[in-house]
Amino acid sequence: MRNMNQMMKQVKKMQQEMAKAQQELEKKEVVGTAGGGVVKVTMNGHKQLVSIEISPDVVDADDVEMLQDLVMAAFNEAMKKVDEMVSNDLGKFTSGLNIPGLF
Repeated sequence: MRNMNQMMKQVKKMQQEMAKAQQELEKKEVVGTAGGGVVKVTMNGHKQLVSIEISPDVVDADDVEMLQDLVMAAFNEAMKKVDEMVSNDLGKFTSGLNIPGLF
């Protein structure tokens, strides 16, 4: 019974640390860029879009498709960076656990 109480304390502590890490992810930001930096997308660790910056030089009414592609590429790069950040920050809590779909 003593071991069970100790294990429950450890689980509770891990839950608290994980909740804190998840809160801190919201404060962290990553930037995805495309076209040599003419399009920048900033996201936080909760995969929320924080800002989009588009250089006026890349805005061409006759080639909207190119601008759409640049925004999409910058967004996808930012998403990849967020996934890596989340994996690094929260992966320490799940190392050794094989839970499909957790992250």
